[in-house]
Amino acid sequence: MAYTIRMGIPEMTELWNTLREKNRNGTASKNEQATYKKIGKALKLIAENPRHPGLQTHEITALTKRYDGIKVWQSYLENHTPQAGRIFWVYGPNQNDITIIGVEPHPNDKGNAYKKITLSDMESTKS
Repeated sequence: MAYTIRMGIPEMTELWNTLREKNRNGTASKNEQATYKKIGKALKLIAENPRHPGLQTHEITALTKRYDGIKVWQSYLENHTPQAGRIFWVYGPNQNDITIIGVEPHPNDKGNAYKKITLSDMESTKS
């Protein structure tokens, strides 16, 4: 089953559009090119199969509690890298939708790591 990816945070839409445009017109730095590829690959895999082994998708219960009981999932952008990027997402708001609600580096502190994660509001993604 293929999913439609929605951007739930305006910053993500802006980042993605900027990276895509810079890659298309050849003005992206090496770092921007790498970020574009990592995010693009992760979004493609999430849309095709959110449980793809390379994503290492798993629920983050601390964020699910913060998000009014809607299950919040974390998928890897990269692995074995300090501050490796993570995409946080939820199913919905419509059937076959996945909404990206956060993109953050992996939290380092062990105790309350997920308190620092910023999530978007699910309501703002409805059309």
